Amino acid sequence: MQYKPSMTGPILVCLVAMAPSLATAGPFADDMAKCLVKSTSETDRRDLIRWMYSSMSLHPDLVSMSKVSTDERKDIDIKAAKLYSRLLFESCKSETTQAVENEGPQTVQYAFQILGQVAARGLFTDPHVTEAMQTLEKNIDQTKLKELVALGGKK
Repeated sequence: MQYKPSMTGPILVCLVAMAPSLATAGPFADDMAKCLVKSTSETDRRDLIRWMYSSMSLHPDLVSMSKVSTDERKDIDIKAAKLYSRLLFESCKSETTQAVENEGPQTVQYAFQILGQVAARGLFTDPHVTEAMQTLEKNIDQTKLKELVALGGKK
């Protein structure tokens, strides 16, 4: 059996590691995060992905690569705000209230980071995205990569 490394997993790990670190969560924040995930549809998660992309595309290193128009960005922002409002004030109102009362306002950030990770997982598992990310593998020295992986087997 020939070793064929896949870089998709390590790339995803790097992306998650680069994300802002999560606040420590207690049981109420976990319940809120579970509610947010449970209360979003695939359409909601796509809207969230579009909002994240639209926001990130404003970074000076990315802005020239993005074709998001001002009107599109406005529509995306409105959809995201409606989604956040529905989740906070309707779908997960009880869980949000309990989390903030018992564990503080930072629980809202934690819970939405979890939701963002779930939405991003959908993005990175899309076959088009996966295929594009695997092209990175073609430009990495496979011999050196095999040598590096072999180091792990020496323990």
